[in-house]
Amino acid sequence: MSYADILQDTLEYIDAHLGEELDLGLLAARAGFSPYHFIHVFRFGVGYTVMDYVRRRRLAFAAAELSSDRRILDIALEYGFETHSGFSRAFRRHYGCSPETYRTHAHTGTPELPSLSHIKKYNTGGIVMEPKFVTRPAFKIAGYSIRTKNTDGQNSTDIPAFWGRYIQDGRCDKMHKENFLKSHTEYGASCFAMEADGSFLYAIGCEPKDGAAIPEGYEVFEIPAATYAVFSSPPADGAGFTASIQGTWGYIFNEWFPKSGYEYAEGGADFELYDERCVGETGKVCDIYIPVSKKG
Repeated sequence: MSYADILQDTLEYIDAHLGEELDLGLLAARAGFSPYHFIHVFRFGVGYTVMDYVRRRRLAFAAAELSSDRRILDIALEYGFETHSGFSRAFRRHYGCSPETYRTHAHTGTPELPSLSHIKKYNTGGIVMEPKFVTRPAFKIAGYSIRTKNTDGQNSTDIPAFWGRYIQDGRCDKMHKENFLKSHTEYGASCFAMEADGSFLYAIGCEPKDGAAIPEGYEVFEIPAATYAVFSSPPADGAGFTASIQGTWGYIFNEWFPKSGYEYAEGGADFELYDERCVGETGKVCDIYIPVSKKG
C-alpha cells in the first residue's frame, strides 16, 4: 500500500471516529509507523500536524451540525470538547465568530473527505533515484532563518521566497565574504524547534571554522549527528531547479520510504546541500539529506 493510500485510509478513519479518543500513538500504530515517522509523513502529505488536522475536522463537522436545532453543548460533547466554553473558544479561533453567531448567519453541509491524489504529483524526470548512505557527526551552520509551516503548502512558497530575499538583499554576498567560513557550501536545513502548530525553522547557512567567533547578526544552529539517506536531485536548468528539488522530496516520501525499510530518524534534522554543482544556470544539482533509521 502506498503512503497516499495509507494516509487516505487514516483520514477516513479519523472522520469515522471523531467522537472517540484519537491520539498520535493510536493513529501512527494503525498506519504501521512509529509516531515520529508518522508525524513527518502526515505533515508532508496532508499539510497539517496530526492533532491539528483532527481538531480542524471536529470543528468542521460541528459547524455543519450547527444548522440543526441541537443544543450547542450536545454538539460540542459529540465532537470531543468537554465544555461549552472550551468549544466556543476553539470555534472562535478557527471561524472568527462564536458558534451562536455562526448558527445564525452561516450554514454548511457535511465536510467532504479530502483527497490526497495531489501527493502523487511530483517531477523527477522519470529518474529512479537510489540514495547513498552516510553518517555524519553533529555540526554547526551559521546564517539566517525563517519560521514557516507545511499547512496549505506555505513552506513551498515561503522557502523559495526566503532564498530569493537572501540572495537579492546582500546577505548572501556578505556571508560569503566572512572569514569564519569553513567552506562556501550552503545548507538549507529544516525541522528545528518543531512547534505544536506544525511550524518550524528553516535555516540557510554555511559551516563555520572550528572555534571561530561568529559576528553579530548571524544565528548558529547545530545539526545533530545522524545516518542519512542522501538523494541527488535530477540535473535542472534555471527556474526548473526548484521544481526538481521539490519533485525529489515528493519521490522520497511517496516512492522511496514505503519500500525502503527505513523511517525518519527521531531527533534528526533534514537539509539540502548546495555546493559548486549549483553554480551556473545549467545542469544544477542539489543533495537532500534525510536522517534515517531501520524500521524496528
